[in-house]
Amino acid sequence: MNSPARPLADADVDHRKRSRRRGAALEDAILEAVLSGLAETGYARLSVERVAERAGASKASLYRRWPSKVELVMDAMYHVFPDAGSPPDTGSLRGDLLAVMRAVAERLAGPAGQALGGVLSDALGDPEKAQRVRSYARGSGQAAMREVVRRAVDRGEVDPDSVTERRLESGHAMLRHYFITQGVPIPDHVIVEIVDEVMIPLLHLPRP
Repeated sequence: MNSPARPLADADVDHRKRSRRRGAALEDAILEAVLSGLAETGYARLSVERVAERAGASKASLYRRWPSKVELVMDAMYHVFPDAGSPPDTGSLRGDLLAVMRAVAERLAGPAGQALGGVLSDALGDPEKAQRVRSYARGSGQAAMREVVRRAVDRGEVDPDSVTERRLESGHAMLRHYFITQGVPIPDHVIVEIVDEVMIPLLHLPRP
């Protein structure tokens, strides 16, 4: 006579079978687990094993998609940043710039900021990790600025001949510098000063 089946203990359950999430749903769960882990423990103590457990995924599947913690955290950071393809449209160049910069500053004050700070610290002095960070950078800030300035050109607020890559990246570069040297939160008056004293003078049509 067969013995009655033994109830499965938690340790016996394959966590990969507990979740039916696949594809984008599973990836979202993993990235959200990264952000939760960052909020709880910070970058240095973030564990890939714990992320896999929290998301209901296998550690092997994480490493197939993200070769190291650097790539995993970079993806999680971009996961919560504003959609670069559709920055706010306030009807004016100044309004759009303020909206974009404030949205970035808000994200930097949360888990995404912890992610960025941890990745930059981890990559400091390690050329291989630094190269991984550079290769994973998506240029989302630059893409958002191109769209904002394109609309401003269409409205007649910006001379298209004044638009260059260096001018487009100036605002985000200054925001990152403040974040790295001063930390968060980034005061709103700093954002306003960057927009009014740097970004608009670089892009705005000259006064008659």
